[in-house]
Amino acid sequence: MGITAGAADAVHELLLSSHSDEGERRRPLRATAVTPPRLPPVGPSSAASTVGIRASHRRRTAWDGERNDSDAGCVWGRKRIREGIATGVRRSQSPPTVIATFSPGIYKSNGYLKISCNGGLNQMRSEICDMVAVARLLNLTMVVPELDKRSFWADQSNFGDIFDVRHFITSLRDEVRIVKRLPKRFSPTDSSTTLDMSPVSWSDEKYYLHQISPLFSKYKVIHFNKTDARLANNGISTELQLVRCRVNFHALKFTPQIEALGNKLVQKLRDKGSFVALHLRYEMDMLAFSGCNHGLNPEEAEELKRMRYAYPWWRDKEIDSKTKRSEGLCPLTPEETSLVLKALGFEKDTLIYIAAGEIYGGEKRLKPLRAAFPKLVRKEMLLDSEPLRQFQNHSSQMAALDFIVSTASDVFLPTFDGNMAKLVEGHRRFLGFRKSVLPDRRKLVELIDLYNNKTISWENFTFSVQEVHRGRVVQPSCRRKLENKPKEEDYFYANPHECLANSSLCSGSKDTVTVR
Repeated sequence: MGITAGAADAVHELLLSSHSDEGERRRPLRATAVTPPRLPPVGPSSAASTVGIRASHRRRTAWDGERNDSDAGCVWGRKRIREGIATGVRRSQSPPTVIATFSPGIYKSNGYLKISCNGGLNQMRSEICDMVAVARLLNLTMVVPELDKRSFWADQSNFGDIFDVRHFITSLRDEVRIVKRLPKRFSPTDSSTTLDMSPVSWSDEKYYLHQISPLFSKYKVIHFNKTDARLANNGISTELQLVRCRVNFHALKFTPQIEALGNKLVQKLRDKGSFVALHLRYEMDMLAFSGCNHGLNPEEAEELKRMRYAYPWWRDKEIDSKTKRSEGLCPLTPEETSLVLKALGFEKDTLIYIAAGEIYGGEKRLKPLRAAFPKLVRKEMLLDSEPLRQFQNHSSQMAALDFIVSTASDVFLPTFDGNMAKLVEGHRRFLGFRKSVLPDRRKLVELIDLYNNKTISWENFTFSVQEVHRGRVVQPSCRRKLENKPKEEDYFYANPHECLANSSLCSGSKDTVTVR
């Protein structure tokens, strides 16, 4: 189904994310790649034992990507939308070059920090960034992180199978000393020198300075056996936030093999024209963990329930799927996604790349989405089996390929706001606020049900979807802070505004919008 000229005009108005006087277009903000200098020692042993790192002599490397003002601030450009993506859309820019000037690397180490990450690739990525910042704060020598091998995915990949170890170590050498392994004199079973513990979730610098740092007077090695969300989103000094960004945007570089194959995927898509990266979070683990079973038959719902009970670390067992969906806490189904894409103005021949693992229900579940958008592709359709063979059975390495494609796409649209969606959003902000649409699932499922029940017409549904998403195109903004609700506030890695061109708008006491 195509869209009428009136609908196209509505989408055009809806997706303009910058406003200016008639006949004048506002030039978008320029993104800035930040390369902070080696920071002064901070910790109980230094004179700067006050919480935080002194803001001093920040060094930045600016980059000016080419701009086409005709599409600044809107998803598909100011031209009338047709064929899903306007013909005037610019290609995604190349990543900025971050120029680092290294000091000789003189360190004062208070001990060794060993970390074991938990979760999928993108959750572990944020954990690594957090722990490098903690090591920097406490003047610790960090051991190359251990990745999760025990979770649902059972991926046996080591850090060096996904990330360039040498680049990781050398790119941070003026921030933190990083070693590949602990010295042999430290035994992991020697409780007199090594402490295993989990830091408190969403902690600020006070916690690490006053609770963790003193432990190094007794232990030479501290092993953090869980590292998910152990550093707060807000209330962290700007200098330490910049360290998190430096790790995320510069130090965590994929291996040459992953980079090469990811770039090959992007080029194959580019050869076909502009494309949308759709993070269709409809894998088995997501549905089992969330308890979302809308559209599934009883046998499928029971299978997912059994799986949820089989994993003890998935704490919520009995889940009201209907209530959760109505609250917007479930991923959109493929059927729902097809309706949303059409309502937003995408035409049938839009090229869509599915950035996801194996979809639950396989091709049968994808049938409605493929019927609406026949040019639906996955990595397995674009690459020969041989290049992908080395990545099979390694979900984190496959996720790395999807990450590369998602950050490079002309438009990014996630169906659930999980770790990958948030980190890709943050990367696309850093790379010049590339076009990303963030669906409002709570309002969408209400509209979808009204349409499916024939309560509203297609025209009313389309208009309402567009109205709901007015302003939900990613643009410069400050993170929203919720007092005592860190899980519900804006995630640092989705909008690291301290590291972006709009940082001056969010500086000082106004670095967040506080909601009580």
